[in-house]
Amino acid sequence: MTQNRWLAFAPVIFLGLWSGGYATAKLGLQYAEPLTFLAIRFASVVAIMAVLFLVLRPPLPKQRSEWMHLAIVGFLLQSVYFGLSYLGFAAGVAAGTLALIMSLQPVLVGLIAPSWTGEKITWQRYCGLALGLIGVAVVITSRSSVEPPSVFGFVCAFFALCGITVGSLWEKRHGVSHHPVVANLVGYSVGLLGILPLVFLFETRNVVWTGEFVAALAYLVIGNSVIAVGLLLAMIRAGEVSRVSALLYLVPPIAALIAWALLGEVMPVLAWVGMAVAAVGVFIATRY
Repeated sequence: MTQNRWLAFAPVIFLGLWSGGYATAKLGLQYAEPLTFLAIRFASVVAIMAVLFLVLRPPLPKQRSEWMHLAIVGFLLQSVYFGLSYLGFAAGVAAGTLALIMSLQPVLVGLIAPSWTGEKITWQRYCGLALGLIGVAVVITSRSSVEPPSVFGFVCAFFALCGITVGSLWEKRHGVSHHPVVANLVGYSVGLLGILPLVFLFETRNVVWTGEFVAALAYLVIGNSVIAVGLLLAMIRAGEVSRVSALLYLVPPIAALIAWALLGEVMPVLAWVGMAVAAVGVFIATRY
């Protein structure tokens, strides 16, 4: 009974923590350069995972190929996806807009993955992707009346989407189930190593250590990288992944609402229409 009650609230807690990460990241970027901020976040997660590893002593991958696959996924998700997302934020892309663009990831995975298995792609998936792209275009266009769009920011967002899509596909094809502490320790370590050269080459590494910055960092490290990911893995193990997938359609509007409350980012009425259109498209594409 206790476990069932806990699982009933887990998807909602995950949704709130995950959605809040977009605006919180933008808040932290007011006090540090994007890759410097991300490097501090990754280093903090690695430190936590290292302590957990020493305490729990989980089993390690047995083959070199398993280490390689963990490293590749870690680089694509942490260095490419998060790195380019933070650069997009720094270039002015709104939190809700970036969340909406990233919501197209399961649609792209659903369109590309069948080419590996010979599975037929339904016309509903193509219609869903079209609706998703139309919704994104409406949001970007309507937001331009409030804040001029940044071409560099949207280029970063596009390649961040490519990074998380390819990382998901790679995990889908080559991934082997590993202990979450090991997977996160390897993934965040590789992610940190992937962005450190850029931090030292292109950024000043200056950080203004305010209370807001520390709070944002703590939220992203503990709330997003530890609790939210831990909840996701727990729900997957408990067979609750379908409920999580259903709630993920709510991430962009909730992220936009949090960004409005936290950062004052305005979403015009037409942008909310675009978000609704995109959400319908993603729902159709991932259900058929």
